[in-house]
Parts: sequence; structure tokens; C-alpha cells
Amino acid sequence: MSNIPSGNQSALKVTRGMLKEYTAGDNPLELHFEFNPSTITRSRAIEIEFGEGTNTAGGRDFNGTEEIRRVAQGATVKAETFTLKILLDATDRMNADDSDANTDGVQPELDILYSMVEPKLQAPDGASTLAALSDSGDDAQPYPSVLLFTWGRQVLPVFMTQVQFEVKAYLPSLVPYRAEATLTLQVIQSRNNFYTPEIERMFNSAQGAVGSLQGFQSTGGL
Repeated sequence: MSNIPSGNQSALKVTRGMLKEYTAGDNPLELHFEFNPSTITRSRAIEIEFGEGTNTAGGRDFNGTEEIRRVAQGATVKAETFTLKILLDATDRMNADDSDANTDGVQPELDILYSMVEPKLQAPDGASTLAALSDSGDDAQPYPSVLLFTWGRQVLPVFMTQVQFEVKAYLPSLVPYRAEATLTLQVIQSRNNFYTPEIERMFNSAQGAVGSLQGFQSTGGL
């Protein structure tokens, strides 16, 4: 579990979103959302390239479902992306007289987010080192973190392709204690232990909903 304490001082039990580094190394980076984002923007797109000489707009001519495969040639499904804004706020912890919050504010959370996009090297003993700090001199290639984005029942492997934050308030020591971070995540859509079950869940849910939704719509309900 994350060693960053929760700022939730209420008795209300809620499920928190989480980002965790997927690694066999020791002490993987982990960030539980202290306050879940109010909105998440998900984007999935198809890129269409039919090349020169195609006279029709948007795709090839077809006549019948047996030609669908030919029509779809040149269309590539792009990886899904998430954009979410999370609030990092140490105020509740500071009011509860948390010594770490009074000293460090939300700087540890911001450092975790930055470390998640910083290239790393993995040592044989499981220790991770930021590539910028390594002086090993070997030919090992640094790599960004593979992260697990956990949201309710969904656990998706992602890369964090961009992190951006705006500090809202500082301690007298100029340490930030309130900030809003904007995260852009790209789903790793490959055969793996996380994406495969999620895509199966999604497809089964969609297939199962077809009949029930059609029956509901036939009654005139909205």
C-alpha cells in the first residue's frame, strides 16, 4: 500500500482510484487518489489511410457484408487514452496535525507522478534507478514505467504519456500543499494479464446488453 496517508477524514467508505507501477522490483511507485477525479475523459479513435487513387470519401465502395473486410483495409484502431484531473491536497492532514503533511505538503505525490514518467534502469537485484542518476556504464536500455490504472473493477495497463500540474497553494516554506494534476494515460492494448480480461468483460457486457436495451427501447422508454 502507498505510504502516503489519506486525507479523507470522514467515516464515508468510498473506493479510491489508484496508479501503481507494475514491476518485479522493490518498492514500486504507488499513488492512491486522495480525492477521486470528478470526470475522466476517454478517447478511442480509428485512423483511416486508403492511399492515393481512392476516389470515394471516407472509404472504399462495397456491396454486401461479404466485402466488409476489404472495406476496412487501411483503417487502424488507435490506442485508447485517458485524461483525468486529480486534486492533491494536504489541508485535511495538516489540520489533523500530521507532521509529514505540515513539512512536505503534497510534494511527495508530485514527485511520485514525475518519477512515473522518468526513464529507469532495473538492476538484477530488483532495485530501480532513474536513468539520469545511473553511472553503471552498461548497455541496458532505460524504460518508462508500466502502470496499472485501477478504477473500480477495471485494472488497465497504461503508460503515462504526460503529467502536468498547477500548484494552488504553498506553505510559507514554498512547499506546495494543494495542487491539481492533469494526467494523460495511454492503454497498453496487447495480450497481457490485465487488458485481455478487460476487453473480454467489455465485449461480453456489450453483447449481453443488446437484447435488453432493444427490449427497453421498444417500449418507448428513454
